[in-house]
Formats: sequence, structure tokens, C-alpha cells
Amino acid sequence: MVFHGRWYDEVAVGERFRDRVTVTETHLVLGAGMFGDFNPLHVDEAFAQKSLFGSRILHGPFTSALASAPVGMFFAGTAIAYLEHACRFKAPVRPGDTLATEWEVREKLEKPKHRGGIVVLRGTCVNQHGDTVLEADGKILVAARPAQ
Repeated sequence: MVFHGRWYDEVAVGERFRDRVTVTETHLVLGAGMFGDFNPLHVDEAFAQKSLFGSRILHGPFTSALASAPVGMFFAGTAIAYLEHACRFKAPVRPGDTLATEWEVREKLEKPKHRGGIVVLRGTCVNQHGDTVLEADGKILVAARPAQ
């Protein structure tokens, strides 16, 4: 099945989209390798148990990437460029957590020169306990449906 994302002219202010993912041990290990961040909060359980968090936690950039993934899928094939992404980390994410991310279209800015426009988004990511772990704002440049 080939999935095609939404065109700029198909998106409405107030529209929401969401996705869920369960964080695994693999996410934690891959994060350390991808980012080169081997902080003991991420890779040393004995150290992390004595920390404020009480266990190892996922890297912030990885949490941010998991939360932004639904944006990429919602605009798969129609996105021109992801322009901005700003996150506020509210709570730690651990292996075993299931994250539910919801994005809302807050505003649309026409960009005729780019044959589309900017979609302004606000996102929230909560874990399986209902704790907000991340809040985010994003802007993505999206193509309008091509003329037939």
C-alpha cells in the first residue's frame, strides 16, 4: 500500500492527527550510538538508578524525533521542508513507555511562490500514565495539490 500525505489545500485549521509508539531498549541503545551521547543517564542503569530519574531515560532528541514522526507521515510526499521544531521536555521517557502524540493545525500561511503554504502545528506527547512528556511547536512547508 502506498500512502500519500495531505496537500496544503486539504488541511484545515483545527484539524488533529495522532500516532502511538512504544519505546524499547533498542531505542535507547540506538540513540546513544546515533547521537554519540553515552551519558550514564542513558546507558548505565546502576548510575541512573541513583539519579533524579531513578532509571535510564531516552535521549531528548530521540523523544523529539518520535514525537515529530506523525508530522512526517501526515505530509508524506507533500512536504517540501520541515522549517521549525521546538520542544519542551516535561517528563522523562523510559524503555517500556508508550507515547501518544497528537498534533493540531493552528494556522495556515499561503506561500504562492512555493506553490503551497506553511502549516503551523502544536503537538503534545503523553505516556501511558497520561503524563505529558513533551510539548512542541512546528512549521512545515507543504505543497498544494498540483493542477490536473
